[in-house]
Amino acid sequence: MDLKYLYTFRTIVEEGSFNKAAQKLNYTQSTITFQVNQLEQELSTCLFEKIGRKMALTKAGESLIPYVDEILQSVDKLHSFESDLSEYRGDLRIGIAETQLCYRFPILLKEFHQKAPNAQLFLRSMNCYDIRDELLDGTLDIGVFYKDVGGFGSSLITYEIGDFPTGLIASPETAMGHSDFITPDQALPFPFVINEPNCIFRKMFEEYLRQKGIRLNHTIELWSIPTIKNLVASGVGITFLPLFTVQEELKAGTLAEIRTDMEYRTITAVCGHHKNKWISPLMQLFINLCKEYSASPGLIR
Repeated sequence: MDLKYLYTFRTIVEEGSFNKAAQKLNYTQSTITFQVNQLEQELSTCLFEKIGRKMALTKAGESLIPYVDEILQSVDKLHSFESDLSEYRGDLRIGIAETQLCYRFPILLKEFHQKAPNAQLFLRSMNCYDIRDELLDGTLDIGVFYKDVGGFGSSLITYEIGDFPTGLIASPETAMGHSDFITPDQALPFPFVINEPNCIFRKMFEEYLRQKGIRLNHTIELWSIPTIKNLVASGVGITFLPLFTVQEELKAGTLAEIRTDMEYRTITAVCGHHKNKWISPLMQLFINLCKEYSASPGLIR
């Protein structure tokens, strides 16, 4: 049943005549008549009858009014629901890799809150493997992580938001005194300062050390990229990080990059969600912002 027939029927009742309903709806009189005839055929009953020169409701037409009102009220509620969604209301659970959250997403998150002030954002700094697993089990709505974790096959839909080079980082003094990370089979007398074992770029560099047979003194394991940078800048060992996390320090000369001959040292960040996840307007807003900012240098604060 076409809803416009119900709107036409209700307008005729409100206006009191076919002619006035046609004027209000900007229809021709023949269109009004046609729609009423279609509605009567679908309901298998007569809704109007001609009394003298006027069309009046039949008993069936009068009985139909509350049903039509209920349907049209429900349609109005659906439109209100759609309006709420378009205004970006609701909750959104997002897990973001620490390096992306700290150094690339502050501006994006600010714009997200400006566009969706009524949204409730539950944001967590997480390990990429945990983000992957929680997207797969539905705990998270959206994840921003490095796709190098793998293990999600076609279960997740991802959107690439950047390829990022990594680098071996030290204080300028350490870089000058221990700059050879290319010659194999060495034992170097300083620690590797890095975060937890499932860190993507930690795994990359540890694999490089194994292949080269290079041994470091020991590993200092921390959970804060800013703390890692501060220790390394103070001369406490070396670290291996995405270069965007240290670009300001490299420019200022408080940190320096040490050359390696790693064949692959780029990691790819993605924004993703489960393939069966309903994409709410709020989710779509976040995804669109990720795409918009992915190639923008302004994303880095």
